[in-house]
Amino acid sequence: MHLRAPAILVSARSHGETAVIARLLTEDFGLVAGYVAGGRGRQLRPVLIPGNIVDVELRGRGDSQLPSARLELKESRGPWIGEPLAAAAIGWVCALTATVVPERNPYPSLFSALSATLDAICHAPSARGWLRALVAYEALVLRELGYGGNQPGAEAELEALLEIFARHAAPLERYLLADRRGDVMAARAMLGERLERIRL
Repeated sequence: MHLRAPAILVSARSHGETAVIARLLTEDFGLVAGYVAGGRGRQLRPVLIPGNIVDVELRGRGDSQLPSARLELKESRGPWIGEPLAAAAIGWVCALTATVVPERNPYPSLFSALSATLDAICHAPSARGWLRALVAYEALVLRELGYGGNQPGAEAELEALLEIFARHAAPLERYLLADRRGDVMAARAMLGERLERIRL
């Protein structure tokens, strides 16, 4: 296996003392995983932030091993990690993608929608500006994987968007995260708690 493509880093899990297993969503190849040697080191740590846009090069290491991955940072989400609401939103959409999207199946619509959602989270002046994109992304994930999803109307106000966000919890948990919901739904619950505060 050998591929090179732009990608969205959706997960970075420590492996051994210094390495990381990265999961990345690409437009043409879908979700791919790779072994990043030295990924926990000072040089690569800022690259391996979920939500970052990277160029990835994967090279096969044999049939029984993960391919090795080389990543080059194109756009960092690092500046938003210190903002609790934005960080929770980025963490949730990346965790959802990394957990439920089947590997090596292209989903170009998910790639472009996740990219747009992350841009909205990072550049809208407040959550009111990006919540529509986030619930639309959840609906798209449910629809692409065969489970419907409530797409928000263009005129939906904050209260309606929060209601759609609340309604999505059941199908996400029941259909997509039934056997692995713990940490992933915890990320969504944290986001939900932080979103409730903007009602005040």
